[in-house]
Amino acid sequence: MRLTDEEKKRIHAAVAAAEARTHVHIATAIVPASDRYALYPLVWGALATLIAGGGVALFWPQLPQREGFAIEAALFVAVSLVLDWWPLRIRLVPQRIRHSRASAFAHREFAVRVLGNSSGRSGLLLFASLGERYVELLADREVHKRVGTEAWNRIVADLVAAARASRIADGIVAAIEACAERIAAK
Repeated sequence: MRLTDEEKKRIHAAVAAAEARTHVHIATAIVPASDRYALYPLVWGALATLIAGGGVALFWPQLPQREGFAIEAALFVAVSLVLDWWPLRIRLVPQRIRHSRASAFAHREFAVRVLGNSSGRSGLLLFASLGERYVELLADREVHKRVGTEAWNRIVADLVAAARASRIADGIVAAIEACAERIAAK
C-alpha cells in the first residue's frame, strides 16, 4: 500500500497546521518497509534444499552425485526466487523481528528528524512502516510530558485501527490532529 499524492498533501497540510498551532516540530516518516529482509528467502531456500537432499539420499540412493547436486542447486535457486517475492518474504520474518527492526528504524528517524532538528523546538515523530504493519509515536521529554502515555496509547490505537481498515492517510491525519490538540491543551 502506497500513499497517493493527494494523501501526502493532506498529511503535509495537517503537519503544517499542527506545527503552527503548537510551535512543536512534527515529523512524519511513512516507509514501505524498515528492512529488506534479504537473508530470509536464502535461509528458507537452503533449509528446503537440505530437507529435499536428505529425502533424495534416503529414497533414491542410486542417484549419481552430479545429478543430485544439480537437483539441489536448482531447487535452492527456485525456492529462493519464489520466496523473494515481497508478500512471501515479509511473511517469512517472525513478527518479533519485524517489529524490532521497525522500532530501530523509527528511533533512527527520530534522532535525525527531531533531535537533529536545528530549530531547537520540541518535537515528535509519527512513524509508520507499512510492510511491517508497525506504528510508533516518539516524542522528546517535553512533548511527552505534555501529552502523557495514556493519550499516546489511545492515538496509536486509533491509528492502527485506521490502518487495518486501509485508511492509513486518514489515520495519520487524525493522529497528527490528536497530538496537536493534546499539546495545545497543556
